Amino acid sequence: MTRRKLVAGNWKMNGDRAALAELDGIAAAAAAHPAIDVAIALPATLIAAGAERVPALAIGAQDVHAADKGAFTGCISANMAKEAGARFSIVGHSERRADQKESDVLVKAKAEALHRAGMQAIVCVGETLEQRDAGEAERVVTQQLEGSLPDGAAADWCAIAYEPVWAIGTGRTPTIEDVAAMHGAIRAKLRDLVGEGGDAIRLLYGGSVTAENAPALLHASDVDGALVGGASLTAAKFVPIVAAAAGN
Repeated sequence: MTRRKLVAGNWKMNGDRAALAELDGIAAAAAAHPAIDVAIALPATLIAAGAERVPALAIGAQDVHAADKGAFTGCISANMAKEAGARFSIVGHSERRADQKESDVLVKAKAEALHRAGMQAIVCVGETLEQRDAGEAERVVTQQLEGSLPDGAAADWCAIAYEPVWAIGTGRTPTIEDVAAMHGAIRAKLRDLVGEGGDAIRLLYGGSVTAENAPALLHASDVDGALVGGASLTAAKFVPIVAAAAGN
């Protein structure tokens, strides 16, 4: 099955209004490669300004609350993010799982909140170095997937991002064979969980993706795109990754 490549950037807790000028070059690259989906998850404070600046580019959030509204000080709902201009959100990123102690159950609820709001979800899964060294990587990741996958998950609104925790921001990446093997395991689990529709759900790789390693990573078996951290902060570093996804 042919699946459109998706290259999504995650600015994390970086950027200010001046930094939004970088979106101009990213939007131009997206327009130049219409067969590739390109998206940027901005800090909540920049979503509205970013969506207004580059309306053709898919702007998203980095997290949403599982509830539609309520007494949750400091949180934003999916509908709030959508009203600001977000079309999607990341949920279950390893930094939130570790630092905010988010469970699979909570990640699933957040993805389902996005679906209720008519938004897309990028659901993250991944193992630690200790789990990989113990030979538990595949079990951990597929178990996370089973617990985090929202009900009714389908390709038109849900993607999965595999991010080995030990590779995020470290400059280390698994071998292409390791990535392909894990994506194959995730694909098989998706088929078990949602049937034939699991073949259509996009699987992104995340973890120190750069212009140098993107050509190999993005064309490995069952890799349908990338979730990019630090390299998405500037057009100069991000645009070559988009071009790599397009095969250029």
